[in-house]
Amino acid sequence: MDHSRYSRQMLFAPIGEEGQKKLSESKVLIVGAGALGTVISNHLVRAGVGKLRIVDRDYVELSNLQRQTLFDEKDVEDALPKAVAAKKKLTKMNSLVDVEAIVGNVSNETIDEYITGIDVVLDGTDNFSTRFILNDACYKYNIPFSYGGVVSSRGMSAFFVPGETPCLRCITSPGAENGQTCDTVGVISPAVDIAASYQVTETLKYLTGNQKHLRNTLKTFDIWFNHHYDMKLTNPEPACPTCQSEEYPSLKKSVSDEETVLCGRDTVQIHSKAAIDLVEWKERLSKVANVQQTPFLLKVSINEDIKFVLFPDGRVLVQGTEDRVAARTWYDRYIGS
Repeated sequence: MDHSRYSRQMLFAPIGEEGQKKLSESKVLIVGAGALGTVISNHLVRAGVGKLRIVDRDYVELSNLQRQTLFDEKDVEDALPKAVAAKKKLTKMNSLVDVEAIVGNVSNETIDEYITGIDVVLDGTDNFSTRFILNDACYKYNIPFSYGGVVSSRGMSAFFVPGETPCLRCITSPGAENGQTCDTVGVISPAVDIAASYQVTETLKYLTGNQKHLRNTLKTFDIWFNHHYDMKLTNPEPACPTCQSEEYPSLKKSVSDEETVLCGRDTVQIHSKAAIDLVEWKERLSKVANVQQTPFLLKVSINEDIKFVLFPDGRVLVQGTEDRVAARTWYDRYIGS
C-alpha cells in the first residue's frame, strides 16, 4: 500500500490506515461503464480499491462525452468498447489497482461468473431488467448492492445489504418504471456525478468497516428543481420473492422469454412490457426519431440502420440486427425497462 498516494484519505479519521488496508484488499464489480459507471470507477480506483471488474456491452459514441467522464474523442474515433476504454484510463490513474475489463452482457446466464469473489456490486446500468438480475444475485450470494439511477436532472441511490435491509424489488416492482431514459428525455452531467458519488460513499463506508454510518435510505433528488427526499429502508415486503422467499425470479427467467431472433428478418423481438400506449410513445419518441403511427402499431426510425416497431401488446421489434445484445442495448436506450 502506497501511503503517500492515499495520505489525505487516510487522514480522514473514519478510514485511517486500517480502513485503507481493507479497501486495498477489496474486490468490486461495476456493471455498466456509461455515465454512472465511469464516475464510480474513477472514484474507486483513485481511492485504492484492490480489484475492480467492469462489465459493459456497449462502445463509445460522441453523445457519451457530455457525461461519461473517462472517455474522449479518440475513443469515439476508434469505436472502443466502453469497458476497454475505461480500463485504459483507469490504469493510468492508479497502476496499483487490478482493473479487469469485460466486454459482455450481464444476464441471468452470465451473472454467476461476474459476481464470483466480489465484495460489493455497484449499479452503473441504464435499465431495471439488469438491475433486478443484480439485485437477485446479490441477495442469493449475500453481497451488498449499491444501486443508482439517473435521468434528466433526477437521481436516486440506495445501498442494499442482504439480511439487514429490504432489497430493490421491495421498493421498486418490475414494470413500475415510467420508461424514461437519457436518450428520450436527456440528462445533465451534475446529476450523474451526485448519484454516483452517493453510491461510492456508501460503498467506501462498507468496505472500510464503517457499516454503522451507512445511510439506510433510498435517496432521491432533482438538482434542477431543488427536490430532495430520503425514504427510510425499514421492513422488507413480506411477499418479496427475492429477500423473503428466496425465489430470485430474475435469475430463473430465460433470455428467450423476452428476446427472440426472427429468422431471416434481421430483427429481434423484445417483449418486456405488458402493454404499450401508442399515443403516449409517439409523443415521447417523436422528439428523438422519425415516427409513424397506424391504428395497429408505431414505426420508429432511430437511424438509417435501426428501426423499432411497437405494438400495443407490449412487443417491440428491433429491426436492423439479429444480435440480441445489440438489440437490447438499442431497446434500453429508447424504450427502457
